[in-house]
Amino acid sequence: MEHRNTGKTVSPASRLATPTDLEPAEVRAVVEAVNPLIADAVALYLKTKNYHWHLSGPRFREYHLLFDEQAEAILASVDVLAERVRKIGGTTIRGVSHVSELRTIADDNDDFVPAGEMVRRLLENNRRMAERQRAAISVCEENRDTPTGNVLQEILDETERRVWFLYEISQRDESPGSPAGGNDHHRRAREAQYSDWSLYAIPEAGEDPSPRA
Repeated sequence: MEHRNTGKTVSPASRLATPTDLEPAEVRAVVEAVNPLIADAVALYLKTKNYHWHLSGPRFREYHLLFDEQAEAILASVDVLAERVRKIGGTTIRGVSHVSELRTIADDNDDFVPAGEMVRRLLENNRRMAERQRAAISVCEENRDTPTGNVLQEILDETERRVWFLYEISQRDESPGSPAGGNDHHRRAREAQYSDWSLYAIPEAGEDPSPRA
């Protein structure tokens, strides 16, 4: 079959415009709500892996494994959301500079972060992410994009799971009987115990037998 050149120039953008029954304004609203979530997911993934790599302390194994598990769950959401954007004819993240432009989660380049502070920062980041995901679900519902809204609901559930785990850990770390939150408490108790027993210690040869202060 012979194809004639019509002389029409096809723009790069039109080549990526996947057909959809959504109106252009609806697509734009969903894309503008979802792309920042993808950028935040990339930023939070790197931040969580940063803590996974640079962790130190008595709960190293527990937190090391938890942060790795949470990072993988965050990363898994990136491809799912990006493909939803493409399925409705939008375009998504193209590079690191694009992530930096859209993200709301800041890097953490501190030389050292205590384990308890890592938990606190991740808890705060995940809570804010959950808020933005919930808001994006509303945008999808208002613009007839039920599938993207459904995907976001599943991702929000994973985010809330991370919040739950991090919150419970933070509560334990702050309790008086915990190793992280109660170091001073236990140290003072040990010192008091040793001080009491020293009153009854048997003196060494040549040592003054009078009670020790």
